Amino acid sequence: MTLGIAVIGTGRMGADHVRRIDSVIGGARVAAVADLDPERANVVAAGIEGCAVHTDPAAAMAAPGVDAVLIASSGPAHEAALLEAFARGLPVLCEKPLTPDPAGTLRVMEAEQRLGRRLVTVGFMRRYDAEYQRLRLMLDQGELGRPLMLHCRHRNAESPSFFTTEMLIRDSVVHEADATRWLLGQEITAVQVLRPRPTSYAPQGLGDPQLVLFETSGGAVVDVEIFVNCGFGYEVRCEAVCERGTASIGESGGLVTRARGHAGHAIPQDFTVRFAEAYDREVQAWVDATRRGRIEGASTWDGCAAALVCEAGVRAQESGGRVEVELPERPPLYE
Repeated sequence: MTLGIAVIGTGRMGADHVRRIDSVIGGARVAAVADLDPERANVVAAGIEGCAVHTDPAAAMAAPGVDAVLIASSGPAHEAALLEAFARGLPVLCEKPLTPDPAGTLRVMEAEQRLGRRLVTVGFMRRYDAEYQRLRLMLDQGELGRPLMLHCRHRNAESPSFFTTEMLIRDSVVHEADATRWLLGQEITAVQVLRPRPTSYAPQGLGDPQLVLFETSGGAVVDVEIFVNCGFGYEVRCEAVCERGTASIGESGGLVTRARGHAGHAIPQDFTVRFAEAYDREVQAWVDATRRGRIEGASTWDGCAAALVCEAGVRAQESGGRVEVELPERPPLYE
């Protein structure tokens, strides 16, 4: 069976997923797209046979041949789209954040629990990156002993004009929150944020860069440098410091050239380049699992935990102090 997918949102991320489903992965087709901008939706759907175009997500989900939903719209629109998918019993791959605020995330989690079965996979693509997967396997096998610390760097060449200091946590460090939980198998219990003087290249009012500190339930400490106006490119690195050694990812840089008295490698300019293969693997894995009648990958609980870590992080930004993460009891559905 070829899985018919309704893609909700045809902006940069949604358009990239439409391309991916149509021409990269197997076992699926784009059956419908929805976007508030009909012109943009029509451009993205052009040339895809049988792809219906709508401005209403519900109409796209109701289109003939739709078996599943990929949500790539803006964060504030996620909750309504998720609840609509639940009402129709459609499996969902939802780009992060599940919702922009913990209250919305908790409502989504409660709605899924009432169904009594999982429908949502949250799009934390780093779980599908080959380097992250190798690092997790090494940590799981205990080759280097217990992990004690993670040193993380998350850098963007520049931030969009609408980017806010709060978004440093909710839109960027959310990836490190999920990666920390996934790599270590531990919950994040407290957050602190240190704020150096901002770079002169940051837009007015943006407190960039920052150093975010996580404490975990297993006694590990994680530091995250978030710097979204570094100027030179997109860079994600992680070093695990363990009892008997360290392991680093994001350091290789790929092809190295030497010419005219200079040696170096290209630096990706955005996440769609650095994590292109991870996105391919993520969507293919979701399609394969859905065709088998299974829901795998990051769950609504994972999305909720990350949102609550980010909420504590925003409070830590504002207070300058250490803020504990208030996690509810993990529901049996997500065990």
